[in-house]
Amino acid sequence: MTSRTCPILGLKIERHAEWLVRVNAVTAIVFFLVGVIAALLLVLTRWQAVHYLTAPWYYRVLTAHGLNMLIFFIIFFEMAVLYFAGPIMLNCRVPAPGVGWASFGLMLLGALMVNYYVWAGKADVLFTSYVPMKAHPGYYLGIILFAVGALVVTGLFFAALVVARREKTYKGSVPLVTFGAFTAAVIAVITLLHGAIIYIPTFLWSLGLMDMDAEMYRMVWWGLGHSSQQINVAAHVACWYLLAGLTVGGVVLNEKVSRTAYVLYVLFISMASAHHLLVDPGLSAPWKIWNTSYAMYLAVLASMIHGFTVPGGIEAGMRLRGFNQGLFQWLTRAPWFDPGFSALWLSLVIFGFGGGITGVVIGTEQINIIAHNTLRIPGHFHMTVVAGTALCFMGVTYYVIPLIFRRRVALWPLARVQPFLFGAGISLMAIGMTYAGGFGVPRRHWDISFTNAAFSIEFPPIVDLFMALVGIGGILAAVGGLSYVAVAVLSLLGRPLSDSELKEGGPGIPQGISSLPPQSYSVEETEAAHSRGCPGTMVLVFIFLAAFVVYYFANWKLLALIWKVG
Repeated sequence: MTSRTCPILGLKIERHAEWLVRVNAVTAIVFFLVGVIAALLLVLTRWQAVHYLTAPWYYRVLTAHGLNMLIFFIIFFEMAVLYFAGPIMLNCRVPAPGVGWASFGLMLLGALMVNYYVWAGKADVLFTSYVPMKAHPGYYLGIILFAVGALVVTGLFFAALVVARREKTYKGSVPLVTFGAFTAAVIAVITLLHGAIIYIPTFLWSLGLMDMDAEMYRMVWWGLGHSSQQINVAAHVACWYLLAGLTVGGVVLNEKVSRTAYVLYVLFISMASAHHLLVDPGLSAPWKIWNTSYAMYLAVLASMIHGFTVPGGIEAGMRLRGFNQGLFQWLTRAPWFDPGFSALWLSLVIFGFGGGITGVVIGTEQINIIAHNTLRIPGHFHMTVVAGTALCFMGVTYYVIPLIFRRRVALWPLARVQPFLFGAGISLMAIGMTYAGGFGVPRRHWDISFTNAAFSIEFPPIVDLFMALVGIGGILAAVGGLSYVAVAVLSLLGRPLSDSELKEGGPGIPQGISSLPPQSYSVEETEAAHSRGCPGTMVLVFIFLAAFVVYYFANWKLLALIWKVG
């Protein structure tokens, strides 16, 4: 086994682990590029003033966009996260590296098969592929192969934990980042097993070998479709902690509390899948109420804990480094043009204020009736999966390029503003979707004017403004996304760096690498940080809670007006 020692983090990086991180991350960026191009075509079609694609191509591109963004880009990147948080952070070898490479090949083959059948027009079934819509059998087989490969990688991650424990390559408990990745891997197993339960019979159904019940398909499929996004939540929260430490020396305020929040994710977060089924007639009211209220709120509690501990840890770390004036000097003096930090903070804020608040509200059974299958739904998940997960992964990329690929970040001035471009674009687009959906604009329909339909629907003129916001925000987000791809590709084509060059820093090396903040503090320093508390974060938390209350009340008021109550 050959390995090297990272001159910045001091971690032993085994060769197979390093290359498996590399290939999974690069593959993720390639599928991200496909997804961004598809996204640009979609926003130019949903924007009625442009309305670019024909109906068949709109649904084809929409299918490709969902699969490449929500599944292939994010899960390939998450596989890279598992190899980093496992073998690399634990200083251990990759168990059965040949299996790791075979799993990567299986995932790649499956992703390419799915893309082939989608772009060939043999799988215009959208991301959900609801029965009785039927795709070519190769489409379902591709998804099965991809899922099996990803499931094997999660198994290798668990095996790496065993290897590290037996070979005593680390002391004490596993790092919090590794624990977060462990949580994501557990949720991945639950999710992928749901996929196997539903996609294997669907594959047989596509071959004409058995029948499929549409209602059963929907219920089991959402155990895959929505829970796959919960893998993202656990993974990107782990990356929040990682970036907080690397960029500003963020403190983990309380390990036990953060780990408990992760456990709540494992136990309850998959229940959120039920909000996609709240208008289905075949499920009982008690089932719907239980899955979208009492138990699901424990997963919400977990996110709110992380929503305090991550910015609180950033505040504590900055105050330990001397930024103690007033409530917000720690925030105003943060390294905003370190793309790792700006991506972290924008991901945190947009995910919490935008995705978190809207998710809980539309997941409420009664309110869901006025939000289901409107543009409010993609408005919500673009603030969670895109602004939350994808933006966070972009921030991680700017540190992975120097630490793992040993290259400078190319186009450094562009890289420093790229998270702002992407974050601003996604926010504008999601806000436009949310408000347009509030007027009933459908979620997936190609033409909201319903041209040549047997009926007519007229929306208020302000809807045109919101759809223009969707188009303008989508274009800006696409520019930010394409900028990210350009920076990543040109960086990988650059000259390898020596250890001394990496330590010297300069353009293309994030400040957290050239001047790594303290990653641990003395007992006295930690106690001093705890005694000061996190007053700035507390102010932000109360602003968040106020926004939550106002938005929640506004939705109940809207529901009462529609139902003519009071």
